[in-house]
Amino acid sequence: MPSGTIEEDSYLDHRTPRLTAVQLQEPDTLPTQTSTSGFVRAWLPTFLWLVVIAIESSDWLSSHHTGHLLYPLFHWLFGISPEQFEPIHGVMRKIGHVVGYGTLSLLAFRSFRASARNVHARWSLVWPRNAVVLTAAVASLDEWHQTFIPSRTGTIHDVILDTTAAIAAQILLYWFMRPRAAAAGQSASV
Repeated sequence: MPSGTIEEDSYLDHRTPRLTAVQLQEPDTLPTQTSTSGFVRAWLPTFLWLVVIAIESSDWLSSHHTGHLLYPLFHWLFGISPEQFEPIHGVMRKIGHVVGYGTLSLLAFRSFRASARNVHARWSLVWPRNAVVLTAAVASLDEWHQTFIPSRTGTIHDVILDTTAAIAAQILLYWFMRPRAAAAGQSASV
């Protein structure tokens, strides 16, 4: 049969995916994650980061063990004594809290945003709020878990530090996303 006949066109139409009722809805109400693979893509980085936090919360990365690993390096590089290294080590561990839980907050924001029902929204207060609440809950559980490990100490101060890092990460994220949203709005109105 020659190309472009009715029979061939019917075959091509058969292969064309049909739109469902959900796909015919207004774009602002389309769910972004309609499958398990979409959920996994949205949440896998957050879950993997939770595994990193769980490993960091173990005896393997207690102050005693990280100090034994880092002190020889700092002594070799800078010639510092154990007494000089101790406050540096403490600050490094707190910076680790800020980076770790700030990252968790950003990944949680990404996960909540990716699994949101409103596809085209640039920002919703629900996403950072949920990210901060999730981060605070993880920080609380992490510190509580550390109270059962002899080489670790769980403190409310670390929960406050971790939650503050989560809030700061969300403020920075909003600050970085805001100019893009404003620029997109201006170019659309021109």
